[in-house]
Amino acid sequence: MMMNEQHIHGIFIPLITPFTRDYKLDIDSYRKYVTYLAGHDIQGLVVNGTTGESPTVSWDEVKLMVHVTQDVLKSMNKTIPIVIGTGTNDTYSTVHRTEMAAELGADAAMVVTPYYNRPTQEGILEHFRVVSRVGLPVLVYEIPVRTGSRMTIDTIRKVLDLDGIIGLKDSTGGLDLLLKLTQYETKPVLCGEDAYFHAMLCQGATGGMLASAHLHIQKYVDIYRRFMAGDMNGSRDSFMLLEPMIQHVFAEPAPAAIKWWLTQQEIIAAEQLRLPLMPLSDQVKQGFLNSIIS
Repeated sequence: MMMNEQHIHGIFIPLITPFTRDYKLDIDSYRKYVTYLAGHDIQGLVVNGTTGESPTVSWDEVKLMVHVTQDVLKSMNKTIPIVIGTGTNDTYSTVHRTEMAAELGADAAMVVTPYYNRPTQEGILEHFRVVSRVGLPVLVYEIPVRTGSRMTIDTIRKVLDLDGIIGLKDSTGGLDLLLKLTQYETKPVLCGEDAYFHAMLCQGATGGMLASAHLHIQKYVDIYRRFMAGDMNGSRDSFMLLEPMIQHVFAEPAPAAIKWWLTQQEIIAAEQLRLPLMPLSDQVKQGFLNSIIS
C-alpha cells in the first residue's frame, strides 16, 4: 500500500533497533517488540530513523527488520504502513536507498534534509526533487539540530509542492515553521518534537512521530483521538501529565531511555546501544522512573 497524504495522521512510532550484548541485531527481541507495538491503534511504523540508531545500522540489518515487520503484521492480520528512513547527505546514495526501500515493499521513505555538508537552499530543493522522482512516496524530515542547516519557509513550500512528497516531519523544536506553513495550503505535518505534540496539534499538525510514545502508546493514541473529537482541554490535560516523562526520555541521547524502559518491561532482552551512544546513566534512570505515570 503506497502511502499518500491521507495516511499522514495519528501516531507513528519510530522503531528502535534492539542489539544483543555483543552489538549484533537481536531479531528475536525485534519480533517480540514489533508484535507489542502492532497491538495498538497506531498509524505507522518507521524503520531506520534516528530512534533506530540509523547512523550505525547497516542496510542488510534494515532489510531484515523490514521483512520481520511485514511478517509480524501479516501474522496479526494488521495493515500498518511501514516507512523506511533512506536519507543520507549524498543525493545519489539517498536515491539508491529509496529505490531499495521500494523493492522491499516500503509504503513510504523518510528523507532527512542533507546533513553535515550544509548545502544551499537550492541544493536542498534539488536533493528532494531528485529523490521525489524515484516513485516511492517521500516524507520530508526537517531536524536542524542534527543536520546543521535549516530550510527557509520558501524552500519547504517548494519541496512540499513536489509530486511524490506526501508530508513533513517537523522537528524544528518550536511552532514557528508550522504557523507559517498553515497560512498556506500545505501537505500534512507530523510533530517530530515530542514536547510540542499537543501544541502542534492545536496549530494544525495531523499527528506525531514520537519516540516517547513507546512508554505510553495508548495514552498518546487517546490524546490524539480526544483532540480530533474536539476535546481540546481533555487532550491537553492528559498530555500535561506526560510532559515530565518526555523531558527525562530526552535528557540523554535517544533511544537510551526507551531501550532501558523496554528492557525493564521485558519487551527486548538488552538495553545495548552502538557506540558512540551509551546506555542511560543511573542518574537519569532515577528521574525517569519517578516521572513515569501509570
